[in-house]
Amino acid sequence: MSLITKAIKQKRSWSDGVRISVMSRHTLSDGVTPDPDISASSFDEHWPQLAPPATLIGAYYKRGLSWEVFADQFNQYLMTAEVRLHLLNLIRLALAGNVTILCIESSPEKCHRRLIAETCSVLNPSLEVLLQ
Repeated sequence: MSLITKAIKQKRSWSDGVRISVMSRHTLSDGVTPDPDISASSFDEHWPQLAPPATLIGAYYKRGLSWEVFADQFNQYLMTAEVRLHLLNLIRLALAGNVTILCIESSPEKCHRRLIAETCSVLNPSLEVLLQ
């Protein structure tokens, strides 16, 4: 059983298990227009609680916040009591069967889904994490 990360636009695979979108919304960059490449069949569940707060994502994409500062602030957000409960639930699900968390970034290198997976791995070192 594993926690897997993928871009939401990657095709569904038999090994994905439950596909959970960790995006705040499924729109184009204008924040309003639905992304035509993301449909209800792209994911099984939507957990916007694991998306970066709007002010943080805005600072990163619109105001030039560095990845390092973004990552540090997002990791702090992940450790808040409410969000940590969602992480623990995610870990519980991934220990029972494959779970794939999804975001728009094509690579996990500079994507919050990688930070989520790494935090889950720290919270439960026995969890297998596969970054894609």
